[in-house]
Amino acid sequence: MKKIEKATAFVNENRDLFRCPVCERPFERVAGFSLVCPNNHSFDISKKGTLYFLTKSANNEYDKQMLASRQRILQAGLFDGLIQKISTFLKAAPETILDVGCGEGTPLARLLRKRANADTAIGFDISKDGINLATQHETRAFFCVADLARLPFNTSVFSTVIDLFSPSSYSEFNRVIKPGGQLIKIIPNSGYLQELRQLLYGTDQANSSYSNQKVLDLFTTHYPHSSIYPLRYQFQIPAGLQRDMMIMTPLHWGRGQSSHSSVQLETLTKITVDVSILINHFNDGGKNG
Repeated sequence: MKKIEKATAFVNENRDLFRCPVCERPFERVAGFSLVCPNNHSFDISKKGTLYFLTKSANNEYDKQMLASRQRILQAGLFDGLIQKISTFLKAAPETILDVGCGEGTPLARLLRKRANADTAIGFDISKDGINLATQHETRAFFCVADLARLPFNTSVFSTVIDLFSPSSYSEFNRVIKPGGQLIKIIPNSGYLQELRQLLYGTDQANSSYSNQKVLDLFTTHYPHSSIYPLRYQFQIPAGLQRDMMIMTPLHWGRGQSSHSSVQLETLTKITVDVSILINHFNDGGKNG
């Protein structure tokens, strides 16, 4: 089955998950390879098997080189420990999962591989290049290009929303998560990629240290009854992937890099993954977790 045919079958079977980003009406039908709302706003499924829901142009900081480097590093296992931990927070029964800012798709594809049941999963990103890379995975997930602030999904349809290092729209998350569902947000801690940070910036530059306290504070303000699970481990960088390790992060854009960093990069053999997993459960009776 071609990708466009496989995607059309998924959309047809799960049409109740989607709503039109223009008029916010639930989609009415699938006509050929197009998803159509009652007001005849139509969105075509691409040959790669994706839907493009953006209604205006969008800026994205991740270019094709960054995304390709990120995919090579993640497929080498950088986030495998994190994905394993996330899987422990999912129910044994099939879930309906939304991956926010899924990028090139490796985390979602690997998470589903750990699940032996028939989850329904959608990953979206604002980057068309990232979504095109995501379609290369052998996975049952569906991928689309969409705007975080105007999600093309119906209200109360996802049992788990996963936000891995992506911006958040808590009002939209609250809308699309089912009563009894959960939001899992992962944020980097100060030790995340510390070896690379020190190699590039030493100890006396603005980029030498890192704090995500404001993001954490905002999450706990929205969800005062949420839980925080710290996770820290080291990843052995495979030989030849040191440059990808640097290119995959915005760290290589920053000012104040050491003039010797490109040479020293070859000595980087391991990297620290240091994150906090923030979880809010939405009560069956309402949206106050």
